[in-house]
Order: sequence, then structure tokens, then C-alpha cells
Amino acid sequence: MERSRRLFETETHGGRAVYRLHAVTVAAGILLLLYYRATRVPAAGEGRAAWLGMLAAELWYAAYWAVTQSVRWSPLRRRPFRDRLAARYGERLPCVDIFVCTADPHSEPPSLVISTVLSLMAYNYPAEKISVYLSDDGGSILTFYALWEASLFAKHWIPFCKRYNIEPRSPAAYFSESDGHQDLCSPEEWSLIREMYEAMTERIDTAVLSGKISEEVKANDKGFHEWDQENTSKNHQATVQILIEGKDKNANDDEGNVLPTLVYMAREKRPQHHHNFKAGAMNALIRVSSVISNSPIIMNVDCDMYSNNCDTIRDALCFFLDEEMGHKIGFVQFPQNYNNLTKNNIYGNSHQVTNQVLMGGMDSVGGPMYVGTGCFHRREILCGRRFTEDYKEDWDGGIKDKTQENIDEIEEKAKSLAASTYEHDTQWGDEIGIKYGYPAEDIITGLEIHCRGWKSVHSNPPRPAFLGVAPTTLAQTLLQHKRWSEGSFSIFLSKYCPFMFGHGKIKLRHQMGYSIYGLWAPNSIPTLYYVIIPSLALLKGISLFPEITSPWITPFIYVLCVKNMYSLYEALSCGDTLKGWWNEQRMWMVRRITSYLYGLTDTVRKLLGLSKMTFAVTSKVQLQVHLAHNTHYCVTQHQNDGACL
Repeated sequence: MERSRRLFETETHGGRAVYRLHAVTVAAGILLLLYYRATRVPAAGEGRAAWLGMLAAELWYAAYWAVTQSVRWSPLRRRPFRDRLAARYGERLPCVDIFVCTADPHSEPPSLVISTVLSLMAYNYPAEKISVYLSDDGGSILTFYALWEASLFAKHWIPFCKRYNIEPRSPAAYFSESDGHQDLCSPEEWSLIREMYEAMTERIDTAVLSGKISEEVKANDKGFHEWDQENTSKNHQATVQILIEGKDKNANDDEGNVLPTLVYMAREKRPQHHHNFKAGAMNALIRVSSVISNSPIIMNVDCDMYSNNCDTIRDALCFFLDEEMGHKIGFVQFPQNYNNLTKNNIYGNSHQVTNQVLMGGMDSVGGPMYVGTGCFHRREILCGRRFTEDYKEDWDGGIKDKTQENIDEIEEKAKSLAASTYEHDTQWGDEIGIKYGYPAEDIITGLEIHCRGWKSVHSNPPRPAFLGVAPTTLAQTLLQHKRWSEGSFSIFLSKYCPFMFGHGKIKLRHQMGYSIYGLWAPNSIPTLYYVIIPSLALLKGISLFPEITSPWITPFIYVLCVKNMYSLYEALSCGDTLKGWWNEQRMWMVRRITSYLYGLTDTVRKLLGLSKMTFAVTSKVQLQVHLAHNTHYCVTQHQNDGACL
């Protein structure tokens, strides 16, 4: 009986009848609108060019609207059953490798990065089956020092988290919250852990500000000798240091329990060799981890995306280990959520509708796209494996089957796999690993996985699995969307265009779902036309819309009103507020005439060979200041009142 019970449940979103009525009537309104526009073209000299331009813009809007409806027809929700997973497998669970990528200790403060790392090390999962890897593309001794400090603090932090089952397990987030978490333990113990954390972050921040590590500290670990020679962020040797060895019986926490494996990696960078940005770092991590832990499951997160749910690994495994559908699932994608948003989110960064409707809709036609963070992959699919019905995963691979090799030998072997020339004349970045050559390498990677026959699953638990940093200024928001739209549009114009690359491999609706983001950038042109030309035409006494007394005004008004009414209903049902929805609509207009226009322009310039692909690291310094302020407030209140108010 137990064997026949599914490890997860699939539910269809409610309100589909209302949506389908809305979709059919809006489609009818659009057809009437286009009929009016096509049959009433004015004579030459009476605004014909402007009229035809409006027709072209409306044809584009109609086509794009149809594309966006492909994922709204039947969105799904997935609900995992951790209790059934525990009853069926107990602790006989697969090993998991966790990848965290950082690139610059000044844009991505090391104290923030290690808080993410510590949250990942503290999962409710057998510690000997977790290996956490930090890729430092800047090759900075400051980042290595921060991770070394984290390896020492982990001996106190991990047992503290598990003893009191606290959430979240990022110390920066935990100590910045003001809802009295410390009532789970004695004030003395809470204060001790907090003081240890504050002392550690102060040492790290002081080192970052000074830009150097004292000789006294360097003497504590052999890894610091890797920086005896002159290194820069773009010219440095490969470095691999195993700070905590999960197989070492002496690598225990304060309570004598095994600690997760913790590894620092900085792949070799040389000016004469292209390093392929984050995709290159991910592929180096895949290779390096294969000689250290070689776990069958790989999870990756951005360095600011800390674990907010200590059971996320078990949630993901409910999909992979399900006996009916698990063998078809290549990756499990969790949504991007943020912890620094205001209630009404003035810059429209909440993505609630995207997380619940669009990603859930793609799940119904083959699976959500890979968004580059918060994702669990089978190692085999990142190494190019195609789906076959008879494929059986070896879930027993990983640390426990590795031979007892000397750590120094393992590190040297791993360094050779992180060399800048290792990938030359190989299929890495093409048939194997994360794709190269495009800013949105994650989307292409996910698309190819789907085209090789694998499915994916979108899991959006009530308690978010991960929380990260949303842009907090208009400039950051516009830059982020410019980067997203540019990367997605460059894919749409390449051989990886979903309609061409996915033809005959994935469903048409799945191809359309992948194209929603790819068409963001060209949306800027009809939007600019629609907001500028009608106003200019009125200055010449030419109206490009029916008179208010004409019956033909009805489809225009109907499409405008009903589409926005349903958009509001959709936003409210996903947890947004009325003002938040309005801010989102306002920001869509701003993005279309700024971010997406620049994304379109830059993509065209790259295609013409007038510019080259670059990658901008979004600064997380502002969040660090925000968390530090909140922690200070919480600590002050705790000292004054004995409670964190």
C-alpha cells in the first residue's frame, strides 16, 4: 500500500472557467479591433502611414497576447509529501552537491555570501550527504578568509539551528528579524551565538575594508599560501581547498555530529582565455565536485539567495524519487522570492504572478524553465544525458562510496579540472554542462534539457525555499530588466529560438512559454509607437481611434478594461495588493520604453559586431547595510528588554 502512494500531488489552479471565458471574449474583441483597423485604412495624405503603423502595433500586441496565454490555460501546483518520503526511504537518501557562485568581494560582501553558505549547510538532511561548494570567480583571499571563518562558526551554528529547529538558518537573516526567535532557547545561549556571529562578521568586514589578511591568521590554514604570489581577479591560478572534509571523523560540530563537506574553488583565469562568466564557473564546479563528492543531485543558488526552508532538499527529492513520474524529471525549479520588498513594491519586483501562474503554466506543458538559481538538477543531465524510459539513476553515488584518498591529492586533481585551458577542444559549454555564448545561459540550458526529453517541475511551497535580494532602486531595476530582456532576445534570434530549436521536440505551448521572455525587448517598439504617434496625429487633426459614439469603440474599450480587470484579479489572487498591481503596471510601461528598448538596441549591436557580450554583477552592498542595521536594532532591544521586539 505504501509503495503505491505518490510522493507528490498535482493540483490545477482554480478559476480556470473564468479565465477561459475572459480569454475567448478578449480574443473576439481583438479580432474585431483588427478587422476595424484593416478595413478602414484612410486615403493617402490623411494619416495612412500612421494608421498602418497602428495596425502593425496591434497585430504585434495580438500575437504577443496569444503567446502569453499559452501558459495560462491550465497552470499547476505541486505539493510534495515529506512524510511519505521519510516513511519509504528513511535516511537512505541520495547525496547532494550545493553550488554557490560569487565574483567580487566588493559587490557581493563576503559576510553576506557566507551567511548564505551557512544556511545551506544547516539543512534538515544527513550532514554526511551534503557538500557545499563556493566558487569565487574573483579569486580573492578575502572571500577565502570569510569561508574559513564560516567553517569555524559552523561548528556552533549548525547544532544551534537543529537543536531548536530555527528558521531561517541564514544567521544574517535570523538575527535581523525582530519576532522574538530567541524564546526557543535561553537568552544566554542566544546571546552567545549572536556575539560569536557578530565578532566573525566584524573580523570579515574589517579584512575587506583593509584589503588584507594578517600573517597571524594566514598561519592557521595552508590554503592561505595559495595567495603567496600576486593575483588579480582576472589573472590568477586555480585554487581548490577542502575546508571541511565530510569523511574526516574529526570534522565534527560542538555536539560531536558530522559536518557537511565545505569546499572553496577559484578556477584559473588568464587574460588570453575566455572564462565564460557564471556558466564557466558552474561547469568548473561540476568537474571539481566530481572528484570530491560526485553526488547525483546538484543544487545551485546565487550567493545572496539564502535557504529559507530547512526541508527544501527533501521537498525536491519527493519529485525525483516518485516511482511513477520521478524518472522523467530532470530538474526541480523553485521560484525566486525576496526578503527586502515593501508591501506595495514600488518597483514591481515581487514576481508573484510569474511564480504562481506563468511558471505553473509552463509546468503543465512540459516544465518550467531553468532560471539560474534555486534549482536541483540530476548531475547526469548536466553532463548531456538524454532521457530514455529504461534509464535508472544510481542514487547511491556520492561521498560514502569514495575511496579514502589523501586530501592534498584530491585538491591537486581538482585544480587540474579548474584550469583555464581544460575545456579547449572539448564539448564543455556545448553538449556538456551549462551553455556558453549567451547572457541568459540558464534559459538555453533548461531548453536543451527539455528538448532531450526530460521534464521539469515547479515547486512553490507555502514557506519560500529561498529568499534573495531584489533591486532597491529604479536604476538597479531597469538595469536588471535590461540584462534579462537582452539575454532572452539574443536567444530568440539565435539557433536556440524555441520555435526552431524546440520544433518536434517539445509542445508548441511549451515553445510559446519559452518565447514570452524572448519577446520582451521587441515589445518596446510597438509600445513607443502607440504612446507617441496617436498624440502627434491629434496635433494634425487626425484621429487614429473610432469616435466615442461609434459602435466600433466597443472592442477597444472592452479589450482594455477586461484585460486589466483580469490582470488585477490574477494579481490579487496571487497575494499582491491593489497598489502593488498598479505599481507593476506602471513599471511595465517604464521598462518597455527604457530597459527593453536598450536591450533591443544592444542585441542588434552585438549581432552587427559593434559590441561584445559582458556580464554585470549586481551589487548586494545595500542589502548588507540593511541587514546590519536590523541586526543592530534587534540586539539593542534584546539587551534592553530581554526580547527582540
